[in-house]
Amino acid sequence: MNHPMESARYLASCQSPFWRKVFAAELDYLLRHLRADDRVLSVGCGPAIIESGLNEQGIAVTGLDVSKEALACAPDSMRTIVASAEKMPIEDGRFDVILFIVSLQFMEDYRRALSEAARVLRPGGRVIVMLLNPASSFFQGKLAEADSYVRKIRHTDLNDLEAAMATKFSVQGEYFLGIDGQTIFPSTEPDQAALYILRGTKL
Repeated sequence: MNHPMESARYLASCQSPFWRKVFAAELDYLLRHLRADDRVLSVGCGPAIIESGLNEQGIAVTGLDVSKEALACAPDSMRTIVASAEKMPIEDGRFDVILFIVSLQFMEDYRRALSEAARVLRPGGRVIVMLLNPASSFFQGKLAEADSYVRKIRHTDLNDLEAAMATKFSVQGEYFLGIDGQTIFPSTEPDQAALYILRGTKL
């Protein structure tokens, strides 16, 4: 999302009732797993829509993204860093929690990004990785759309992603958020849930 027009189109689409419901569900999930005093880094945050919601709830989030144009759309109140996930200009042990909100699968070297995440986390720090579930009807439907962002995905093997994460973190995974057309509903079924979420603690 490196072009200003692309960022603008993305932000406009995010205002639809459907996407607002999706983001609200993701925000609610994150709020259940974060604490008010957590120092949080969101990697590959783009225009920081969900991160803005976390900030509004009193959680201090720093957003990191390779795109200066996307970060320009983030709220002024949020600290942002223009940098690659594979080479973060951040000191060791700086954060309590790292988030990858549907971003890790789009990164060229996700193993390096996870290694960097572990480095900038304090001992015992946590990571939450939201992944698109390729087996879901939502993913398959998006893949069929010629201009869908899903077509830019680089990594679709959830087992490989989870195994790579397990080298740095103790990991547990769960399916989340059923989507059928414009309807969202609770689901942990692999063919219905649009997301597979990995939560881990730094080893």
